[in-house]
Amino acid sequence: MKKAVQPLLQVTGLTHRFSAAGQTRAAVSEASLSLFPGEVVAIVGESGSGKSTLLNCIAARLQPAAGQVLYRSAAGEQVDVHRISERQRRLLARTEWGFVEQHAADGLRMNVSAGANIGERLMGAGLRHYGQLRATGEDWMSRVELDPLRIDDSPRGFSGGMRQRLQIARNLVTKPRLVLMDEPTSGLDVSVQAKLLDLIRLLVARMHLSALIVTHDLGVARLLAHRTLVMREGRIVEEGLTDRVLDDPQHPYTQLLVASVVAP
Repeated sequence: MKKAVQPLLQVTGLTHRFSAAGQTRAAVSEASLSLFPGEVVAIVGESGSGKSTLLNCIAARLQPAAGQVLYRSAAGEQVDVHRISERQRRLLARTEWGFVEQHAADGLRMNVSAGANIGERLMGAGLRHYGQLRATGEDWMSRVELDPLRIDDSPRGFSGGMRQRLQIARNLVTKPRLVLMDEPTSGLDVSVQAKLLDLIRLLVARMHLSALIVTHDLGVARLLAHRTLVMREGRIVEEGLTDRVLDDPQHPYTQLLVASVVAP
């Protein structure tokens, strides 16, 4: 009998609240999801729907009021990322996880070279040989279609699309098992977005990565994701195979989202 595949990531009943103007409201309410090895899942919804807050709770950047985030490590151990030590979380973040920020400058060190940005993560994973660090940096710049001759250049001299490619290289160089992406193509020109999406799709498939991608762009979800979750006012209101969700939406809110894209 074939053994059932275990989820790489299991999120259950996640809730996060914040206070503003003397009032407390839930930015995320009882969100549950699973992510399997090699699977790409998109989280879509309008601005303010709770997508990025949910992603940051999963990444343990925010502490939820309730719920669990269970991750199955490379060693086969299932851990609750909000109950392990800060040291263990930092180790996961620089080895088995990657986080691609919406604004590349937030995910890069802008005052050091492109090569140092890639090498820093390798050094965090234990590599110390300068020649190997540099060779790996050049290799990864080529993989993300950046000129390896610019390895000593500062990211300040790169365009937005180039910075995002560099941020992707920085995250993937340690061959993580899970990558979290927060609006990775937001703010880029349409032609740059298309090239970046093709690159992400290629790398995710080649490396057999599991990825959770937050986006307001349904086209990004359709191109990259096996499954799609729809969020509204902090709650997941619909989920399923991406083509089914986008071609035959069941929830009224999803129907409105889809209609807003296809409307003349």
